[in-house]
Amino acid sequence: MYFFLGALLCASLLLQPANSQSTTKSGLAIPAGTILPVRLNSTISSAKCRPGQTITGRIMQDVPLPQGARIREGSKVIGHILEATPAGTGVGARIALQFDKLVSVHQTIPITTNLRAVAGFMRILEAQTPPIGPSESDVYRWLATVQVGGDVVYGEGGVVTAGDNANEVVGKEVNGGVLVRVRAREGTKCRGAIDGNDSPQALWVFSSDACGTYGLEHITITHAGRTDPTGVIVLTSDSGNIKIPGGAGMLLRVIASPMRVN
Repeated sequence: MYFFLGALLCASLLLQPANSQSTTKSGLAIPAGTILPVRLNSTISSAKCRPGQTITGRIMQDVPLPQGARIREGSKVIGHILEATPAGTGVGARIALQFDKLVSVHQTIPITTNLRAVAGFMRILEAQTPPIGPSESDVYRWLATVQVGGDVVYGEGGVVTAGDNANEVVGKEVNGGVLVRVRAREGTKCRGAIDGNDSPQALWVFSSDACGTYGLEHITITHAGRTDPTGVIVLTSDSGNIKIPGGAGMLLRVIASPMRVN
């Protein structure tokens, strides 16, 4: 595993961050710590993907930025496969990838990201469906839903409470998702605010402390990309090949930008 990560580090040295934020030629700044809620556009497979293959995702909620700017819903993240190893006799499946570009309002912004959480399509669907159906007097959009990770959203425009403490309000519902203050999850490496960026984050259908994999049996985030090789995400499986279908959701966290766009 360490040899594998070392090889990926050598291959990605030119992508190491030099700044603490990504900046476009129009001055749009993406601070480190900003979370990008992404839906995969196509399947990631250790059996079928090949190194160099392009992968893309859609930003599923407006992402607020400093000074009233935003990354618009519908923007695109672009990445590529670095390595894909199918499962074999005595060998577990492994796939390495990175997302290093954001396309928004006809601009391509270089980014370095790590993976905080990933959820299968069915878990995404469940988070958008109230667990209790409406009665005759209920308005569907006002019903509570449960985020991936356990936070509870109390209907359209309602508050969001922590999954481990119903009395703790962590954010609010907004059009297309939620805005919440990110929390660290005990026992994991997922952090709360970083680099002083404690602004509410757009988490779509994910909880404030969502971390790791959800609804993806046997798949583990072996290397999230927070440390060297920075920005490289490694997923492994202890049983069979890795297959994350299109429609799955991810929380990518911006670490930095490798360069300034001129």
